Amino acid sequence: MKTERYPVICGPTAGGKTALALAIADELNRHGHGAEIVSADAYLVYRGLDIGTAKPTREELAKVPHHLVDIVEPTEGFTVAQWLALAERAIAEIKERGKVPIVVGGTHLFIKALIDGLFEGPEPDPELRAGLQALPADELRRRLEAVDPDAAGRIHPADTRRTIRALEVYEQTGQTITSLQTQWDREHPRDPGAQLVVLSWETATINSRINARVKLMRQSGLTEEVRGLHTAGRLGPTAGQALGYKQLVDHFEGRLSEDDAYERIKIETRRFAKNQRTWLRRLQTTPGTLTLRPEEQEPVEMAQAVAQKVLTEP
Repeated sequence: MKTERYPVICGPTAGGKTALALAIADELNRHGHGAEIVSADAYLVYRGLDIGTAKPTREELAKVPHHLVDIVEPTEGFTVAQWLALAERAIAEIKERGKVPIVVGGTHLFIKALIDGLFEGPEPDPELRAGLQALPADELRRRLEAVDPDAAGRIHPADTRRTIRALEVYEQTGQTITSLQTQWDREHPRDPGAQLVVLSWETATINSRINARVKLMRQSGLTEEVRGLHTAGRLGPTAGQALGYKQLVDHFEGRLSEDDAYERIKIETRRFAKNQRTWLRRLQTTPGTLTLRPEEQEPVEMAQAVAQKVLTEP
C-alpha cells in the first residue's frame, strides 16, 4: 500500500538522527515499503568534509540510498534555497518510485524551510554587505542582538554569513528577518505529507555525547582531514565555517594549539546544540509533531513509532 506521508527527522547534533533514519528505513522495509534518505544538513553536501560532519559511512550510504550528500565542492557556496529546490525534487522523485522519503538533518533552517516555506528576502546590496563584512564579528553580534534578539538566539555567534544577512534584511526593509519569516510562514501551506519527528535530549546528556563524539573524531583522523583540505586551499568561505574545520584552521595558522582547538570544538558544538534547542522548540509547535525521547525509548521502539505514524495516519 502506497503512503503519501514521510518522516522529517530533526534533533541536536550528536543526537542519533542518522541511526534513527536507518532504523526507520529497516522498519518501513519490514512493512513492504522501500525508503530513501534525503539529508538536510548544510555541511554533508560538501565532498571531503567527512569526519568532522559525522557523514554517514560508506556502509550506511550503501545500505539505503542517500540524496544531497557529497554534491558540492567545499570551495563553493551552498544556500538554503538551493537545498530546498533539490530536496523537494528528490522527495517527489522518491515518491514517484513508490518509496518513502526520510528527511533527516541537523540544519533546522533547512527543515523549517521544507515545513513552512522559504522566506525570500531582498536582493543583497553590495555596498551595504561590504560595509558589514568589514566589521569585526563581535560588533556584528552586538548589532544583531540589539535589532533582532530572536535571530541572535537562533544564529550561532560564529556564523557571520547569516548574521550579516539578518542585518542586511533589517537595514533594507526596516523589519527584522524574524518578523518577515513569521509573516511568510503564515501564508505558506504546509506539506500535509511531512511528518515532523523531533529527538529530544536532556542538555547534560547531549553535551556528554558531543564531548565523546569530538574525542572520537580526533582519534579517527579529523586533524589530518582538515589539514589536507586547508593545505589544498579547498575550504571555501562556507565550508570553512563548519565546526571542527574552523577551529583546526586556527591551529594550523598558529592561533591555537591542537589541544586548545579541540577544546574549542567541544565548547562551540555545545553552544551550537543550545541554539538548536531554540529551533527545536519552534519546530515542535508544528501540529502533529512526534517527539521522541532517546533516553527513555529504545531505537527499535522509536523506529516502530515513526513507521506506525507514517503508515497508519491519513
